[in-house]
Amino acid sequence: MSLSIRIIPCLDVTDGRVVKGVNFTNLVDAGDPVEMAALYERESADELTFLDISASSSDRETTLDIVRKTADQVFIPLTVGGGIRSVADVNQLLRAGADKISINTAAIARPELISEIADAFGSQVLVLSVDARRAKTESGFEVTTHGGRNGTGIDALGWIERACNLGVGEILLNSMDADGTRQGYDIEMIEAVRPITRVPLIASGGAGDLEDFARALDAGADALLAASVFHFGVHRIEEVKRYLSQAGYSIREVSNQ
Repeated sequence: MSLSIRIIPCLDVTDGRVVKGVNFTNLVDAGDPVEMAALYERESADELTFLDISASSSDRETTLDIVRKTADQVFIPLTVGGGIRSVADVNQLLRAGADKISINTAAIARPELISEIADAFGSQVLVLSVDARRAKTESGFEVTTHGGRNGTGIDALGWIERACNLGVGEILLNSMDADGTRQGYDIEMIEAVRPITRVPLIASGGAGDLEDFARALDAGADALLAASVFHFGVHRIEEVKRYLSQAGYSIREVSNQ
């Protein structure tokens, strides 16, 4: 029996508010993160992801406070990312109520952080966020940092393979080329990554039409993350789930709330 597909709203948080833009620019306010998290749970989200996109050390207490308040109200798995640089940071977030944490920039700067977190808490809590874009690397995809603003020259597929060997439990694959465009998930990128890793692959960036969700699953995604289409009412989670269920995909039940 195949595992059910997960639908995961993503809340990009800065200064305690949810924001969304296109290619991580022209950000507009989308709402209060705790209220939106509670709404998405009522709408049958399978998980939630919070990404602190400003991620400076001064925001750490704000992030912890949001995680605590959300965990008090919401009972689906919560992944938190942004500004995580150490095992101690992970411990703080897990104690505040996060179920999983997502790392990106800090892992690129010091890959052994992956093993340290996996050894301390288990691979199941560790998501590697990969913000990738087209570039002149071996695979044609490059890893970026700082919300897609900084190129690294690191080949995305090579980095994903290395990170999986170090102990990550999931890959959050975000296409910087597609982010916020609503032009469809980056099928070429998903198809390139799928054969090189056995861990669950979360597709992110570009969801627009209902068909986009199905295409990403057909390309090899195990879970689908989206932001603007949910934040601004283009689609509701129940609508996506019913569409996929009718198309023959294994979907977790829609709540009757």
